[in-house]
Amino acid sequence: KPYRKRYGSYERRGKIKNRVSIEKRPKIVDKRQRLGDWEGDTLVGKDHKSALLTLVERKSLFTIIIKLENKTAEAVTKAITRHLSPLKQKVKTITFDNGLEFAEHELISKNLGAKVYFAHPYSPWERGINENTNGLIREYFPKGTDFNKVSELEINLAANSLNKRPRKTRGYNTPDELFKGTKTHLLRL
Repeated sequence: KPYRKRYGSYERRGKIKNRVSIEKRPKIVDKRQRLGDWEGDTLVGKDHKSALLTLVERKSLFTIIIKLENKTAEAVTKAITRHLSPLKQKVKTITFDNGLEFAEHELISKNLGAKVYFAHPYSPWERGINENTNGLIREYFPKGTDFNKVSELEINLAANSLNKRPRKTRGYNTPDELFKGTKTHLLRL
């Protein structure tokens, strides 16, 4: 059955095949008690001509920001696989919204050995950590930014800055410390 868009119009772009609902995601993911549960999203640039992919680890808030060549499912899959493969042992689940750029989720799952889940349509609060992080990223790259004119260095500096920013919700530890295990006593929260 096609997903209904708001105000009664039907979604015409197609839908993601074999998507697994967030309802089937293990309950431990909600508790943020382990490393390895990620949320992913895209930030669209000026005139929808450029985009960034954001990946946030739920427990530590460790953030990866990737400049995309384009917002196709193929480009997104390639970027996720390239950046998360070295961290494979720290990737158990990934939760996305219903953007068609995540249509190749089965390939992502196979490449990383992780389960992929999708939030309900029009329910950004189900991936609140990622949505909040996107707001923080907008401090560096406001709406209307053309990401084609932003260098990889600037993107990496923004990600580094976020990962080294002490977070009140994490006992004023940085995502970097928590993700890389330099504050191991806090990983058992």
